[in-house]
Amino acid sequence: MEITAAQVKELRDRTSAGMMNCKKALVECEGDIEKAIDWLRQKGLSAAAKKAGRTTSEGLIGVCVADKKGTLVEVNAETDFVARNDTFKQFVSTVACVAQKNDADVEKLATLDYPETERNVADELTNMIATIGENMSLRRVAHLSVNDGAVVAYMHNKVSDELGQIGVLVALESTGDKAKLQEFGKKVAMHIAASNPLSVSVADLDPEAVARERAVVEEQAKASGKKPEFIGKIVEGRLHKFYEESVLLEQKYVMDDSLSVKEVVANLEKDLGTTVKIAGFVKYKVGEGIEKQVTDFASEVAAQLG
Repeated sequence: MEITAAQVKELRDRTSAGMMNCKKALVECEGDIEKAIDWLRQKGLSAAAKKAGRTTSEGLIGVCVADKKGTLVEVNAETDFVARNDTFKQFVSTVACVAQKNDADVEKLATLDYPETERNVADELTNMIATIGENMSLRRVAHLSVNDGAVVAYMHNKVSDELGQIGVLVALESTGDKAKLQEFGKKVAMHIAASNPLSVSVADLDPEAVARERAVVEEQAKASGKKPEFIGKIVEGRLHKFYEESVLLEQKYVMDDSLSVKEVVANLEKDLGTTVKIAGFVKYKVGEGIEKQVTDFASEVAAQLG
């Protein structure tokens, strides 16, 4: 039978379950709203929906690297307690590799089959929410790849080699010795985790970020009382300092601050006898940019009691 949009809306309004789950329930129950409600409850989907508004700022970063390609994913939960749950950890590891194999973004990843189940990734996540009892979300996915060279991963505050609180991927384009590229890539990834660069090179910087910084340093220079003819040089000097702090190749190398990263790359090129290009990097930190809710436990209990 045909399921109408009005039926889906009514079921969603009554259960707070997702649109696709409501439609599936109605199909399974041949349009019977009451049976569909029971079907959603049996599957745990109605219970999961009730948790959908809760903030998810904890969780894990997962990584999968294979065939000169690497993928980072972030999956969030409400508490770090769940981030230590073995079921949650297995889910993050699995979806990282599903995303890597399928070159998937978040939207595509949600629709892909979850291994060894009859569910897709989104449904598996919903099932886990209902089982564990916390809201969770598949937040973001990033990929890096090279034609020749190495993609190297580093996990900081890790719970395993593939899971942690901070994940970094670095892509190195080079025909040089792959073992040395792997070793160097790991060190650069550790540097990125510590130094938070905004881009690989000055040319890669977001023009808006540069324009904002220029506007700030120009105002600072004018406010300093220096003569107008000196303002330009002051601004360029302060922008140079900004590049040294914000651009990977210009930063001081954390493992030898007498050298810039650019100089370390040049030394590696001499050693390998060929060019080495840092083709890109990605850094994910769990929960960055998410406004965390701080709730007083006593107040929360009082609120629940009305």
